[in-house]
Amino acid sequence: MAALLAVVLGGAGGLWLAQWAARAWWERAHVRRLRYELPQLDGLHHEDFEFAIRDLMRRDGCADAVQVGGAGDNGADVTATDPLGRRWVIQCKRRQGGALGSAVGTPDLHVLNGTGRQLHGGDVVVLVTNGRFTAGCEPLAKSQKLHLVDRGTLGEWAAGSRPLWELLQQLPPSPGRRSALS
Repeated sequence: MAALLAVVLGGAGGLWLAQWAARAWWERAHVRRLRYELPQLDGLHHEDFEFAIRDLMRRDGCADAVQVGGAGDNGADVTATDPLGRRWVIQCKRRQGGALGSAVGTPDLHVLNGTGRQLHGGDVVVLVTNGRFTAGCEPLAKSQKLHLVDRGTLGEWAAGSRPLWELLQQLPPSPGRRSALS
């Protein structure tokens, strides 16, 4: 009787393990094919927008990408490590109305600049919006080695053209190498 029970439990466990592995394989395959159009991103709730950004980072090879946003997030909504070992800290600003909505301003960059590297250990610190930035954002971002992803860049990235690190300029090297951009 005990042997029969062991066989049945072993078979059920094996079946469960096989189903779990198949689901995991399909999920990875789905993530690799993930694409968004800007109207889809515009229609998301702000928290779902953060999850979409996390999923795009996962699609591009950041297996540890996680959505960390919410109350008390200290300026980070998504963190991830890219295939070169760089730690990404991303603040997401979804705007109602997309490009026609309110622009993201320098106060958001000041918060991100104060926490992205110091609190979150970011090598690459990014602010992503489905909208636009005020005129003061670009010079501030450049002077503080922050990266801006506006609606145009987001659309290109979300469509699956290339990973975000190929779309941005002047990224720091992998953590093992130091440069003036580090």
